[in-house]
Amino acid sequence: MTLSDVQNRSEWCEALYEAEAAKLILYGRALGLDHAEAEDIVQEVFIALLALEELPAKPSHYLVRAVRNRAFNYRRSLWRRWVREWESHSWFEPGSGEEPGEAAAVACLEKLPPDQREVIVLKIWHHHTFEEIGSLLQKSPNTVAGRYRYGLERLRTCLASSALNSLSVSEDNAYEPDRPTARSLDRPIVLLDAAPPLSGS
Repeated sequence: MTLSDVQNRSEWCEALYEAEAAKLILYGRALGLDHAEAEDIVQEVFIALLALEELPAKPSHYLVRAVRNRAFNYRRSLWRRWVREWESHSWFEPGSGEEPGEAAAVACLEKLPPDQREVIVLKIWHHHTFEEIGSLLQKSPNTVAGRYRYGLERLRTCLASSALNSLSVSEDNAYEPDRPTARSLDRPIVLLDAAPPLSGS
């Protein structure tokens, strides 16, 4: 491999990283990793990709499968699994500009069963078809579609509940007009004269 080949491969890999890294980290989170673990695995996958003699025909599919395999291997470690239990309260690292709706969506996504959460992330963020997801998970497309459908139903229910809760809080804090107090009742009441009648034309 010539120097120009190495440079071209590095540039190609860098562009691929920019396009796919965020989605792959999210996928790692869906598989039960914390944010730092997911970032580490994505970095390892791209290092391994650079070392391949022949680049994959479908890079995005290769990356998803590689992240999944490494995530499962990582989770087999008893020590790391114990650490994850202690850190399970932070499934997503909140961003500095996180909106309330985004926080509610993340919280609802976290509550889904792992198999439904995984399918939803692959379908929505990675734009995979049910056939592609089924091939990756070694499940039938119908099984994958069912997990996706039930997961979305749970998400809708959870988000609707979150919206109702936030609405009730905002109603509790709604503006109320001033009510008369004992002090205000002591003030004299000024009666205004009625407006004069309009003169006829």
